[in-house]
Amino acid sequence: MSVKTVMNFVKAINAHQVKKIGTLITDDHTFINSHGKKVVGKSKMKEAWKGYFDFFPDYTIEVTEIIEDEELIGLFGWATGTYRSQKNSETVNSWKLPCAWKAVVKNEKIAQWQVYSDTKIPYDIIERNLRSD
Repeated sequence: MSVKTVMNFVKAINAHQVKKIGTLITDDHTFINSHGKKVVGKSKMKEAWKGYFDFFPDYTIEVTEIIEDEELIGLFGWATGTYRSQKNSETVNSWKLPCAWKAVVKNEKIAQWQVYSDTKIPYDIIERNLRSD
């Protein structure tokens, strides 16, 4: 059941359905990014996802492998996205990175979502676009 919950969460992320994401996470949900920064709480996380989808309107997760251990799920695969820039449309703003995700499932909701990836490429794209705006 936990893998099904996690894959429904991934589907909601890929469809950019912030309301659906909210139904799949616990009230005290914790998100941890690749730099160790935490966002705690359902309402804060829904706002964070909305903002992320504004930055990367085609963000998707491609899962190629899953490891399950009771309430802990490990996902491996790729994340892709394109940074939305108002002025710099001639520059390549797309990226595809290998990623891993750790999901902790409690009562069939995502209590923790942690991302492991090298974010240098997306950050460089954002920085380059901010300099040109």
